[in-house]
Amino acid sequence: MNLRQVFVSVLVFGVAGLLLFMYLQAWIEEQHTESEEKLQQQVIHHDFTFPPPGTPRRAAWSRIAPPGLSKHEMAVSGVKHWQGKADPFSVVAASLVSQLSDQQKMSGSPLSQFRGAYLPPELRPLNKSLVKGDEWKDVENTQEKRRSFLHDFCKKYNSRKKLRTHLVHLVSRIYVEDRHKVLYCEVPKAGCSNWKRVLMVLNGLAASAHNISHDDVHYGKHLRKLDSYDLKGIYTRLDTYTKIIFVRDPMERLVSAFRDKFEHPNIYYHPVFGKAIIKKYRPNANEEALKTGSGVKFKEFIQYLLDSHRPVGMDIHWEQVSKLCYPCLINYDFIGKFETLEEDANYFLRLVGAPAELKFPKFKDRHSSDKRTSAEVVREYLKELSEEERQLTYDFYYLDYLMFNYTSSTV
Repeated sequence: MNLRQVFVSVLVFGVAGLLLFMYLQAWIEEQHTESEEKLQQQVIHHDFTFPPPGTPRRAAWSRIAPPGLSKHEMAVSGVKHWQGKADPFSVVAASLVSQLSDQQKMSGSPLSQFRGAYLPPELRPLNKSLVKGDEWKDVENTQEKRRSFLHDFCKKYNSRKKLRTHLVHLVSRIYVEDRHKVLYCEVPKAGCSNWKRVLMVLNGLAASAHNISHDDVHYGKHLRKLDSYDLKGIYTRLDTYTKIIFVRDPMERLVSAFRDKFEHPNIYYHPVFGKAIIKKYRPNANEEALKTGSGVKFKEFIQYLLDSHRPVGMDIHWEQVSKLCYPCLINYDFIGKFETLEEDANYFLRLVGAPAELKFPKFKDRHSSDKRTSAEVVREYLKELSEEERQLTYDFYYLDYLMFNYTSSTV
């Protein structure tokens, strides 16, 4: 066999190996997502009482959410504080541990453990001892309204039946920062890249958030997740650390994810998601599109999202926040919003005693020349959809809209 034949053989095997890898990657993603969905159905028994069938969503919304707070939010009156009671997480943890066998207690592994709890847990006051002066008064008031609204929503729509919830699954998206005792639940497309940078600085892993690359943030494995701890470590942190979540208008988050993953070159989302989407939802697709998976249209992406038999599984970038962070099962102490990101984030940094010089980064993580995804941008994308598709997309994120007091002006 001459040198040319050897070269051709190596090239052919290399291409075949790449194709096999891409196929296996897509298959593994699909299997993983299906198993997660089955786990949620079998283990997490949410019993929300939604409005009666046939009630228009907007009419139901108007009864639930009173107007007020801002153009993105609505005010909630009657903020209630939790005072002088034992922390519910401590009670639950003690109850759980008391029911474990000696062997289970010794192993301390949460992988096969379930806990029963009556939810949502009670609100507890936010520790503001490190915040001085009246500079943050308005932000404080907004924060209390958000916390109270979410708590009241969970009380109203949760059946209060005893839930059996897989602990590791609940906390799998939560990052841990031990120095300042922070638990951050990652919501992609809601400032998560810069939040991870801030956590790395808080943890002493970097001197400045501005010097941390995108790859270091997402692939460096510098930050530890809560599900990597044993049972005692998980409950101790849930009980004593400040738990934070940042959310975003669901439609803006969805469009932002689409623009990021499908309108720019991407070696993962195009071959894994793009090819499957084009193959199923584009009649008479050309060979180039089927081969590369590039050029997915927003309407095709929405068809995939709404399909109960998706050709490829879900992804965290467009998964509902209710399934990423479980806000009615985990009592978040701080609820930030992308719409007021800088103000909320810098107030939170003061709350946890961060260095005075540490400010939340303003820069855009990737595609910095692109216009930010705003309500105006979202409206342009929604024009590609039929009225029914717009309504179904809103319905898909209905729980996120309700939990975090967002209104939809696009449906």
